Amino acid sequence: MPVMAPIGKVTLDAPFFQAGLAGYSDAAMRLVARQHGCPYAITEAMLDHFLVNGGKGLAAAQIMTGDRPIAGQLMGSHPTEIAHGAKILVELGYDVVDINLACPVKKIRKKCRGGHLLSQPDEAIAILDAVRQAVGDDRPCTVKLRRGSNDGDRAAANFHRIFEGVIELGYAAATVHGRTVEQKYIGPSRWPFLRALVERYGGTPRFAIFGSGDIWSARDIFRMIAETGVDGVSVARGCIGNPWIFAQARALMAGDQAGADRPPTIAQQRQVLLDHFHLAVRVHGQRRASLSMRKFGIKFSYHHPNAEAVKARFIAVKSLDDWHDVVESFYVKPQAAAPANHAQHVAV
Repeated sequence: MPVMAPIGKVTLDAPFFQAGLAGYSDAAMRLVARQHGCPYAITEAMLDHFLVNGGKGLAAAQIMTGDRPIAGQLMGSHPTEIAHGAKILVELGYDVVDINLACPVKKIRKKCRGGHLLSQPDEAIAILDAVRQAVGDDRPCTVKLRRGSNDGDRAAANFHRIFEGVIELGYAAATVHGRTVEQKYIGPSRWPFLRALVERYGGTPRFAIFGSGDIWSARDIFRMIAETGVDGVSVARGCIGNPWIFAQARALMAGDQAGADRPPTIAQQRQVLLDHFHLAVRVHGQRRASLSMRKFGIKFSYHHPNAEAVKARFIAVKSLDDWHDVVESFYVKPQAAAPANHAQHVAV
């Protein structure tokens, strides 16, 4: 089984990691993933001006014990501000600084952030350059991109111009999602695009190419590596409510085929839900944790034998008590076997 290429000075013992996921990949989710074998994780995208302005944005960027190695992901549209944000991430102790050129959501289009910068190669390269200069050789820099703003020829040319800029500026790695910004999450991720990208740029010294898109199982991780030749795989939506994907991937690495396909037991699901909840309370406080755990509960429900009923109950959750009621109703602790009633077996 392959071992992931290093990210600058950061070396990992497995060729997969947890992606930055807006609204999900907070410290609680990352720590649960690490407990199940995830070797590396990326934060949600942080807006540069929230870091620069301090307050809640800066407080949320603090790194918890055990949450390493970690990349802080930045998103912005002005080179000066995003460079300032990158310096703050270095000061906070992030191991890697990651730039988001992939987010497809409509609300950031006017600000030309995230994936919308793929249609503006000059601005994108200026941002990448500013961050690289701000960070210097102190930390490796990486970038997350989609395969283009759309499927047009101009979008393809813009992508390659930006990608070549990433390499020329000395970035340590690029993660590429096989959908366009225009697609958002509709339609398949084009893995053949990743294969062609590796064939074109894969020989670059000290530069890794990671793949993303349509990773729903541990076997998908290694299938992407085999089919595309990427140096590692970013696991995104497939790990929401599914930290077991990392344990299953490690089982595959160890040659344990049965372990790779073994679903979590009810007891394991219960324990992870409670662990995730307690970590969320530490990160956000009880009120915010109860809100965030509703959406996580919905995702976790897919593993339950009675998935539709569990999902419906999590959707109906309106309070912390409601959430715990769902856990106690559907994720019951295994009961010790009752002692046999030997009197029933006495011959009459």
